[in-house]
Amino acid sequence: MMMMVPEAFGPKYHISTDKRAFYEYHASIMEPWDGPAAIVFTDGRIVGGTLDRNGLRPCRYLVTNDGLVIMASETGVVQLPPEEIRHKECLQPGHMFLVDTLEGRIISDNEIKSKTARQKPYRRWLDENKIELRGLFDAPKLVQADSETLARKLRMFGYTREEMKMILLPMALNAQEPVGSMGNDTPLAVLSSRPKLLFNYFKQLFAQVTNPAIDPLREGLVMSLMNFVGKKLNILEETPEHCRQLKLPHPILANEDIQRLQTVQRKDLKTIGISAVFDCNVTNISHSLRLSLNNLVDSAEEAIKKGASLIIISDRQASQTKAPIPSLLATAAVHHGLLNRGLRGKVGPIIESGEPREVMHFCLLCGFGANAVNPYLVFELLDELHRLDDLPVKMDPTQIADNYIAAVKKGVLKTMSKMGISTLRSYTAAQLFEAIGLNRSFVAEYFTGTSSRIGGIGLAEISDDIVILEKPPFFRAVAEVYSNWYDVPDDEVISFMQKSKHR
Repeated sequence: MMMMVPEAFGPKYHISTDKRAFYEYHASIMEPWDGPAAIVFTDGRIVGGTLDRNGLRPCRYLVTNDGLVIMASETGVVQLPPEEIRHKECLQPGHMFLVDTLEGRIISDNEIKSKTARQKPYRRWLDENKIELRGLFDAPKLVQADSETLARKLRMFGYTREEMKMILLPMALNAQEPVGSMGNDTPLAVLSSRPKLLFNYFKQLFAQVTNPAIDPLREGLVMSLMNFVGKKLNILEETPEHCRQLKLPHPILANEDIQRLQTVQRKDLKTIGISAVFDCNVTNISHSLRLSLNNLVDSAEEAIKKGASLIIISDRQASQTKAPIPSLLATAAVHHGLLNRGLRGKVGPIIESGEPREVMHFCLLCGFGANAVNPYLVFELLDELHRLDDLPVKMDPTQIADNYIAAVKKGVLKTMSKMGISTLRSYTAAQLFEAIGLNRSFVAEYFTGTSSRIGGIGLAEISDDIVILEKPPFFRAVAEVYSNWYDVPDDEVISFMQKSKHR
């Protein structure tokens, strides 16, 4: 029960070192059963109850003079004369309550957990086996990119001026996700006349009735983005090797972080990269995409056979002839493909993609199985804007990158909190989303278990959208006139979109 419903044990939380080591060790074994929960359990002799880390469920108990214990949501469910009640109390957040019927006594939370946390040398196991790479998550730096190559990448991944001005710049300058007050009046992605990213076809479910949303600012003490990445061992055993995994304080990797992981030389942490691109210079593009997705899962399985504990799914190899597989589709395909083959617990997938840039993109990637994400193109774009003096204020490049990562971290916590979830470990691969405008057979194949009450497009239309972004006819036509795609006048863009035969 302590492993399944752990109390908060973050760095700012006051807790004994032995108990913190117990919870951190077991965080590498399984994710917490998070959200509002009051659980009562028994083995026939001991009857107990435990409360979630936020204490969002009511759980109260009373003890009578003759030794009767009554536990319920409220103390008044059984009418008793006041003079017969010896003691009554409310169960505290993350605490446990036990009645030993054989000994005839109530066991306190401190006694339970101090005894359990010392059953095995969890602190020593963590010190000897937990992997924390030196230099990982140091002050992030912006990466300089070639301006001409950058422009092609921005087109390829569908970046717009509006995103740069209204979303990315505020995140880089203020370390906050921008907030709008007028609502979103854009049409659903499936009804739009322009190619849309796959992210736009998903909406997060929200807590209804029984799951109160959490305030991520005021409840920050019990919320966590920490995660263990690597090979999971048998959940029914406890060995020192169980915690031999990479500890990540949050899921956003800077470009130098991903390079450090790619070059790490450790026997217990082997990283293998697999390419998430497909051939777009063929007649049947959707077939090429499907074939590449199958090859992606096969490559992940082959990496596991070679001893990899981390796989980096990267679209950096995208070119004029190789289009990037949508990062969300690649993540979900690998996650469910490995699940079907019984291999998902043997490796931690990390996404290296130029596509994710908004908070919801990171939430979707984590929600469908990614353990960490490196949005390399965002850092290249921010560096370009910094070098061209396109930022409204003068800032240090390291501060710009740090602000962007901080904004994403705050946004992920805020999005998780809408479901009443406090830890990223519970949110990862939970698929707390519904698809809107995606074909049900497509969702069943690659996003298994996701609700799709409104059908729509499938793999063929998605591959068409990718190619339109990859090779837009308009930019080919004006390439000789304008040397920089930023210089193309808006009226020509509008005129082309009106005349275009594409979606």
